[in-house]
Amino acid sequence: MKKLLCATALAGTLAIGALPAIAQDDVAITVNMVQIIGSIDPAKVSDYTEYMAAVNLYDGLTSVDPAGNVIPQLAESWEISDDALTYTFRLKSDATFTDGTPVTASDVVYSVQRLMAIQQGASYLFEGIVEPDAVVAIDDHTVEFTLSEVYSPFIAVTPLIFVVNEAAVETSDDDMWGEAQLAETPLGAGPYTLESWARGSEMVLRRNVDYHAGWEQDRPIDEVRLVVTRDESTVRALARRGELGLSSQYQSTETYEGIAAQDDYRMIEAATATGYYLKLNNQLAPTDDIHVRRAIALATDYETIRNVLYPGAVMTGPLASAFSDAVPEGATPPVFDLDAARAELEQSPYFDGSPIELVHTYVANTAFQEEIALLLSSNLEQIGFSVTIQPEPWNRVTELATSIESTPHFSQVFYGPTYPSPDSVFYVQYHSNAAGNWASMDWVMDPEVDAMIDASRLETDPDARNEIYKDISTKLTEDQRSVWLLAQQQRHAVHVCLEGFDWVPMQSVEFDFSRYAWTCD
Repeated sequence: MKKLLCATALAGTLAIGALPAIAQDDVAITVNMVQIIGSIDPAKVSDYTEYMAAVNLYDGLTSVDPAGNVIPQLAESWEISDDALTYTFRLKSDATFTDGTPVTASDVVYSVQRLMAIQQGASYLFEGIVEPDAVVAIDDHTVEFTLSEVYSPFIAVTPLIFVVNEAAVETSDDDMWGEAQLAETPLGAGPYTLESWARGSEMVLRRNVDYHAGWEQDRPIDEVRLVVTRDESTVRALARRGELGLSSQYQSTETYEGIAAQDDYRMIEAATATGYYLKLNNQLAPTDDIHVRRAIALATDYETIRNVLYPGAVMTGPLASAFSDAVPEGATPPVFDLDAARAELEQSPYFDGSPIELVHTYVANTAFQEEIALLLSSNLEQIGFSVTIQPEPWNRVTELATSIESTPHFSQVFYGPTYPSPDSVFYVQYHSNAAGNWASMDWVMDPEVDAMIDASRLETDPDARNEIYKDISTKLTEDQRSVWLLAQQQRHAVHVCLEGFDWVPMQSVEFDFSRYAWTCD
């Protein structure tokens, strides 16, 4: 069997860059991604590649296991007051940053205050919930959060509090929070350090042998090379040479099956809570009209998409079945019916018999998304639309999402829960306070939806909260705020010697490579 990525095997094999030499007995893997890592600043990360870097370079206050349970990480335990307003976290006494300095409660306070001051990344999840001065270090290993109001998912969002080494941050009058330094240099307590980073092409992570949580595996992963490529032939070539450790989850079926047919590879699959959406711009004509939105939904060939172009499970609305307790009873799958779609469109005030123009966006150079775009366009043009297909690089998609006017009429977007709660699906995508980012390209801006989401966050009884979630789902579905294509069946081509992948219902935690091991000699 081929040995994966020892220094001698890798040298000179990739035109996109050479990996630094590593010890002969070390294990190094190549993992491909399909979009760049835009930021490694823990106060700014927002998408799956950025979180992939963050969960390896930083530890959070807590983490998440594959069952969706919030588990200790830097905090070893926590207590919640009877009124559900005060949360007290006890930190591990032996936790250290990668430079060896102890992690203290003041570092947690600093990290939260920094997150909220910079106003990017996950900061919006804490706005109005906890004020910066309401996070207090009681002693070196105890930190207390006092909430402004009851917020039932609070524990679920604590894995997003990545802790920064305050003493190591370099600041200036023009850079109070060390943004220039943290854009390039991680200052965390994570299991890996940053070996090198060529923006737009690759990042190399090196194992922190002194990681405070230890290394239980016989052969942990010493080096991870994250390579950015959308080229299917490049991914297949990596596998043919035995260099690919783990593929991205966004390859074509042909690529997965071709790699899995090799002796040293297999394909792994996992049901997820990640939805694949057509994000409909609810505030821009003509998709501001419910009849137009319903016509698009009815003209979508769900079965062909799910069974041929990109396999996945049925979604009956905003929530995947992973959140089954919050899915309305009797919710039915969407249907494909071009006659009904035409009839719906004819009820729109925009319909006058001439083609109605739409702009559709997907992530450029993604083969299956291109195929879906062509299928959608063909169907929609049969019922009275004229569709302009506009592929864009991911960083451009995120720019377009910042305003109603620049957001396309409908866009293909994957969104998985940022934290393990239905609140992540509803608040992040559909609440007015979260508008203006790639996850909220629907621009729902509906006071009734906002009020229901707010009510769910105040409800501490799980059963009652799930009933509110069901009402939110029903409302969003009735108003056709999005088109829910499928729940992602996450797939990867993986080397047979690499073990440890286990899907987690929080963005990119399944790519915490400290959970992986190399099982071959």
